[in-house]
Amino acid sequence: MSFAPYAALASALLPQVQAATDGAHDLAHLQRVWGNVRAISAEEGGDGEILAAAKLLHDCVGVEKDSPLRAQASRLAAARAADLLRAREWPEDRVAAVAHAIEAHSFSAGIAPTTPEARILQDADRLDAIGMVGVARCFYIAGRMGSALYDAADPEARHRSYDDTRFAIDHFQTKLLGLAAGFQTRSGARLAAERHARLRRFLDEFMQEVGCAA
Repeated sequence: MSFAPYAALASALLPQVQAATDGAHDLAHLQRVWGNVRAISAEEGGDGEILAAAKLLHDCVGVEKDSPLRAQASRLAAARAADLLRAREWPEDRVAAVAHAIEAHSFSAGIAPTTPEARILQDADRLDAIGMVGVARCFYIAGRMGSALYDAADPEARHRSYDDTRFAIDHFQTKLLGLAAGFQTRSGARLAAERHARLRRFLDEFMQEVGCAA
């Protein structure tokens, strides 16, 4: 997938973005998010150039999931993005619009999106965290962090607290299954409902395969 109709902007910005340290936030992730952005903005509107810049730069500062700086990652990326766009002589109001969309996209930051572009980017990025791609990313990241797949003694956490730093499958309950309820746009929420159903089905079938009753 290309970044049309903003291929020139992508060519200018991508070489300046910090190289992704993991396969969950790489070029393929940017391409998927751009596809989500275009699908949502086709119904919701928004400024295409601001959305393209925000999408290209939303992960421009890499922070690992287990880093104490994780909650600040989107703010760090927003500041870096602002510097890059000012260097290209973007107007300050458009720089600010991109920066807000970037800082508000993050689940960890807890910043409410207040513009159409920020709402669209947040939804587009979160769509990549649910559904089958979300399942793949969850286990990929857990593997990088050294987590087990699940607690063999208590897969469903009936007698313990969820701990997604130790068990990958716990991340479904601590985060993934709650994402669909927080979408900002009508079209994003509709797409999220479809992916949430896939996520729920995967978890149910996973639990059956590891010996838990349906």
